[in-house]
Amino acid sequence: MTLTNDEMEYIKEELGREPNPLEYGMLDIMFSEHCSYKSSRPILKLFPTEGEKVIMGPGDDAGIVELTDDLALVMGMESHNHPSAVEPYGGAGTGIGGIIRDIISMGAMPVALLDSLRFGPMNDQRSRYIFEYVVKGISDYGNRVGIPTVGGEVEFEDNFKFNPLVNVVCAGIVRKDEIVKGIAPNVGDVFVLMGGRTGRDGIHGVTFASEELTSSSELESRPAVQVGDPFTKKQVMEATFEALEKVNVQGLKDLGGGGLTCCISEMADKSGNGALMELTKVPLREEGMTPYEIMLSESQERMVFVVHRQDVDGLLQVFNKHELPYAVIGQVTSTGRMVVTQEGEVVADLPTELLADPPLVEREAIKPEKDEKYVEVEDGPIDEALLNLLSSPNLASKKWVYRQYDHEVQIRTVVKPGDDAAVLRVDDEKAFTLTSDCNSIHCYLDPYHGGSGAVAEAIRNVVAMGSKPLCMVDCLNFGNPEKPEVFWQFKECVQGMSDLANRFQLPVTSGNVSFYNETEGVTVNPSPVVSVAGVMNLKDIRTMEFKNKGDKILIIGTTRPEMDGSEYHKTIHGLVQGEAPQVNMEYEYASAQAILELIQNDENGHVTAVHDLSAGGLGVALAEMIIKGDMGASVDLSRVPGTEGLSVPEILFSESHARYLVTVTEEAPDNVTSTLKEMNVPFAIIGTVGGDSLQIDNTNINVAELKNAYQGVIENFMA
Repeated sequence: MTLTNDEMEYIKEELGREPNPLEYGMLDIMFSEHCSYKSSRPILKLFPTEGEKVIMGPGDDAGIVELTDDLALVMGMESHNHPSAVEPYGGAGTGIGGIIRDIISMGAMPVALLDSLRFGPMNDQRSRYIFEYVVKGISDYGNRVGIPTVGGEVEFEDNFKFNPLVNVVCAGIVRKDEIVKGIAPNVGDVFVLMGGRTGRDGIHGVTFASEELTSSSELESRPAVQVGDPFTKKQVMEATFEALEKVNVQGLKDLGGGGLTCCISEMADKSGNGALMELTKVPLREEGMTPYEIMLSESQERMVFVVHRQDVDGLLQVFNKHELPYAVIGQVTSTGRMVVTQEGEVVADLPTELLADPPLVEREAIKPEKDEKYVEVEDGPIDEALLNLLSSPNLASKKWVYRQYDHEVQIRTVVKPGDDAAVLRVDDEKAFTLTSDCNSIHCYLDPYHGGSGAVAEAIRNVVAMGSKPLCMVDCLNFGNPEKPEVFWQFKECVQGMSDLANRFQLPVTSGNVSFYNETEGVTVNPSPVVSVAGVMNLKDIRTMEFKNKGDKILIIGTTRPEMDGSEYHKTIHGLVQGEAPQVNMEYEYASAQAILELIQNDENGHVTAVHDLSAGGLGVALAEMIIKGDMGASVDLSRVPGTEGLSVPEILFSESHARYLVTVTEEAPDNVTSTLKEMNVPFAIIGTVGGDSLQIDNTNINVAELKNAYQGVIENFMA
């Protein structure tokens, strides 16, 4: 067990007795970091969670915001890091399954998946193996269930070699009058378990997720990894929606981390009620399962419905039609206790509040000492540097990944993977955008500005598509919170994220915390992955590729000598050092508002392309627009705002925030420049689209060379 001595003493004091082994097991999983958030809850209160469009904030399986007068967007984000480290195919697949169930349990139809992935270096055989089978697990599960994977991000770095990060976002759409909650509000109602049978897989899954990995974890922890079944998931999804349509469902929750213990106790506790549950009613996949195994199993594809007794027959008719196992396993009581019986004999009796609301843990936070010798770099030719950057796995084309995903199923996807964000149709006029972002190296060098920068980049990505940021969800991946330096990183990241979210009035509607991402002293870089959704009119969609010969290229925002932590330093010089780029919240806000103003008032289509500047800076952003548009450009770096005194590599590869590239038609510049002057944002016309090369001052790089550098990099590693 992972219960501390203090927690065991607290439990005995609350109960007035020693728990039996089953009760200890139930409390162990509910007191785990993964279920209880006992370390992180005080810090998470920094996030803004309310807003004009927020229907439901954090606290249920997913957050909900208003999309239209009738429809709402449901979003959640989860991690499956440890399972993917020991069994990448199954770990990633069940991560997808879990987040899909979270969306279904709110009554919403899942319409999109995104994944944010971190692996060790591509030249490491084990890292390639994990990468290959994580992508395959995501692909097979999502494709078979019929939900498009529309975007995401992949990063490769040495310290993810033993601890890959597999974070998954799911978004769904629901009518506002059909939202369901994970509650058990009425005494006398019954709990009905439906879906896959309960087996011995996934036992201690949440406690496994709340411990550091070791060199022996792969062998010892396989039983803690759940076994996914996308075909059953498809049946469960269809049966759930039919049940919600035909039956008066009072509450609905999926069985994820913590299994029946977590699901039943949380539903009852949220309504101030209790629960009585009979173990012999649970449909089992294996003979001889003990009460401990049944209550702690995290077998997949299971849902619990709460209904009035008179509605049970109608519910079971739906489940029979879909040929799914089901059982009435218990009832809602007024006792405030979770009582588990076996053949009528009580085998566990615990307060629901003790299970669902364990005490918080105050962690010490200490800023780590930096002991580094700063190395000055010697710059080489910029054409060679740009081509090498485009060939780095972190920046090169991710087509090898997303070509394995069906991103067009449900025919809702308007802008497909490979742009700044995905765009999905809501109706004939409205769309929403989705993206996920995080720069783990920036977060390592400066957690505050790295965390803030993750939110800033995600906002820039949805803004660049022409959409207004609507809400954000997150997955906060860190090392062992018991180490004061790690907890300091966590606090600083959340503070930075919160400050920028507050400036944009961007509510955090759901999220996840994943601690203990380290193996035998190797801690992952802090990685607060952010997913932002935006809302827009379909007519306002802008994509990044160059469109027309003669279009003018504008840069918005100021470039500073912020090379530390850049992909340039890492790839070209093998350095991770210094200070991360600083986020100026007012500059970030002003730049975003300027882009939205240009796009939303562009009645004549003069704004032809928009792309944000992030990893790789101006040079890589230009190259991406050229490659995707198959059209060259000529650029004068001396016009870039803020670059007086900067070297050419600094202008090209600095990763300063709050910057965008925009192209406009030849006749548009006067209108555009007057708007930008009125909005008081730094900008300049720096070049023209056209030709078959990228011309930067005296350097000329052929479009074909850029394409050859950018494409096929991951494919060559995976061949």
